[in-house]
Amino acid sequence: MRRVFIIRHGNTFVNSAEACRIGAGTDIPLVESGCAQADRLGHYFAARALPVRCLHSSPLRRARETATRIAAAMGEPVGGPLPWLNEIDHGPDEGRPEAEVLARLGPEALTAWDEQAIAPDGWKVDAETRIAAWKAWFALAGEGADLLVTSNGAARFALLALGLPLASLKLRTGAFGELSIDRKGRPELVRWDERPYTKAR
Repeated sequence: MRRVFIIRHGNTFVNSAEACRIGAGTDIPLVESGCAQADRLGHYFAARALPVRCLHSSPLRRARETATRIAAAMGEPVGGPLPWLNEIDHGPDEGRPEAEVLARLGPEALTAWDEQAIAPDGWKVDAETRIAAWKAWFALAGEGADLLVTSNGAARFALLALGLPLASLKLRTGAFGELSIDRKGRPELVRWDERPYTKAR
């Protein structure tokens, strides 16, 4: 059996009140709490002695730093970044505080994004290409565990690629989802938006 862990990078802001809408155009590092989240992920996966096939991240620094910390805890190498794991482009909302984004778009647009991955006006997502990339990855042969570190905007398309929509497609910082793929290539969602050692809220 093959297991695919889809992991969101750690925090990039000190607290949620300061959070801005950042995407592919903003390459910032993890903050201290984000490093702690990455370390918790690393300890969680290391404790399970997974038969790791590969560990990759998006090209963004926050994802690469998360992957590096996970790899250090597991004693595994980090493979090269995968461009299709990169975050989306938030267009005119890039770098803006969440309150301003909400005021511009309205709550309905953001709900449609969180629940159906319908991109708000001005965002550049390229959903078809992203879904195709996830499908191609899931179709790879072999067994073991794949760990893919990415961003919230990119992770949701994994569920859509497999026809596994949830009430919310969001993946919180420092959280992961797990998919199992049997020898016939049939996927099953095991969990989504789980943070190690904490209860999902």
